[in-house]
Amino acid sequence: MTTISDNLQAVEERIRRALRVSARDDGSVHLLAVSKTWPAEAVRQARAAGQRSFGENYVQEGVEKIIALADPGIEWHFIGPLQSNKTREVAEHFAWVHGVDRLKIAERLSAQRPAALPPLQVCIQVNVSGEASKHGVAPAEVRALARAVARLPRLRLRGLMAIPEPSEDESLLRGRFRLLRELRDQLNAEGLALDALSMGMSHDFELAIAEGATIVRVGTAIFGTRTRVD
Repeated sequence: MTTISDNLQAVEERIRRALRVSARDDGSVHLLAVSKTWPAEAVRQARAAGQRSFGENYVQEGVEKIIALADPGIEWHFIGPLQSNKTREVAEHFAWVHGVDRLKIAERLSAQRPAALPPLQVCIQVNVSGEASKHGVAPAEVRALARAVARLPRLRLRGLMAIPEPSEDESLLRGRFRLLRELRDQLNAEGLALDALSMGMSHDFELAIAEGATIVRVGTAIFGTRTRVD
């Protein structure tokens, strides 16, 4: 029976192998362990195995874990859809937000980020697959939103995030990831300094790494099948 520590080692080896195949430097991809629906004890076990960054999709659940663990060495990322009435809790407790897709949300996070904390690190979520049911700004609208978010105080715009549609078509998925990278590069060519591409999950992060991912969000391959259905 594998443990969380064993799973982490296996995922880290997959990342190293993908980096070698893509001729990228070791350490150029950051592993974000997606701990949503898993108890604080699971996070504690992953932390003991050396994992530092954890991603949560649900505000109340995430804040409860942050308070329960009270570990200043953990970097907490909020990676789920964010409603206006939940922005204060996220601004006060998390270090990163990956799913900003509206200026209103960014403005609330900016206004509610405590001055005593470092700037909140932000990624804009892009709907690279054009699915009506999926969160994220359309690729054509990224430029305007990115420029507006970059001007807000108490935030630091770090990059872009995407969740392509589930598919067994590797060329399709690579195309989705490539689009995100190209959007990031276009923004940088226009004067923004974005360094983050949050893309790739348990089943496809090798493809994302091949297309330039700097953060991969991995849950199932570390913690196992989720204990709750979203």
